Amino acid sequence: MNFQPIDYSSVGGGLGRMMDRFSDSGTLTGDKNEDDFIASSPTAALLGLLYDQRVRAEVAFTGAKRLHDRIGHLDLKIIANMNNEALREVFAESPAVHRFSNKMADTTQKVARFIVDEYEGQPETIWNDNAPIEVIEKRIKALPGFGPGKAAKIKYVLHYFGFRDFSGQ
Repeated sequence: MNFQPIDYSSVGGGLGRMMDRFSDSGTLTGDKNEDDFIASSPTAALLGLLYDQRVRAEVAFTGAKRLHDRIGHLDLKIIANMNNEALREVFAESPAVHRFSNKMADTTQKVARFIVDEYEGQPETIWNDNAPIEVIEKRIKALPGFGPGKAAKIKYVLHYFGFRDFSGQ
């Protein structure tokens, strides 16, 4: 794909800072390997957006890699059925997956269950059917822990991590 940037001037905050960094140095998180991991995993991108609250955006988006490294996968079918206490312990290991370890472990499990039930465990099904961004945002808002703010950011996450090209819109 010949990457075309899109206007993100309305985004602001940590995600806006990440996109500024991308424009300046070609990396969103500040670590090319972390960027590559997220770009290779729809689950990592979605969880990064979930974790983007009350922590630095770069830490949020790399949280899924920490989770992956600790449990060996990001298989939502397995995560949905994990023992909740065990998942909480994984989240709390230093450095924590998220500063609110218990809440994010619980919400991650709820998101995993929702995606298993509604999308056969494949988060990319939310956006890979060429649905318009308004439909994708509606689908994102239906996920546990996601609201209008996160839904408004999904376009930029998908575009800048290479999951959907929104340059023509």
